[in-house]
Amino acid sequence: MDEIFKALADRNRRKMLDRLHKEAGLTLSELIDDIDMTRQSASRHVSVLETAGLVVTHWSGREKLHYLNPVPVVGISERWLDKFSQDKAHALLALKSTLEDEEK
Repeated sequence: MDEIFKALADRNRRKMLDRLHKEAGLTLSELIDDIDMTRQSASRHVSVLETAGLVVTHWSGREKLHYLNPVPVVGISERWLDKFSQDKAHALLALKSTLEDEEK
């Protein structure tokens, strides 16, 4: 999971992931179209995303296409985020029940 957090720590990499979420199968040029960076920097960022398993690539002829792999993010969500939000949801349900009981 360290690789995933490292990959998500960079704003430009998050922009790339957002772009792939909106549109799959982008070339490197398309991926960084609205991001101010060189192709060399973009390649390094994509490499970090690939190492983390967040991006997978596929060759189509001479074009290398990039796709989002959401599975690692789901893993982070289940392990780190959902358990905290569940506590809040349970607390809100308990509060709702208490308030409804007081209204009776």
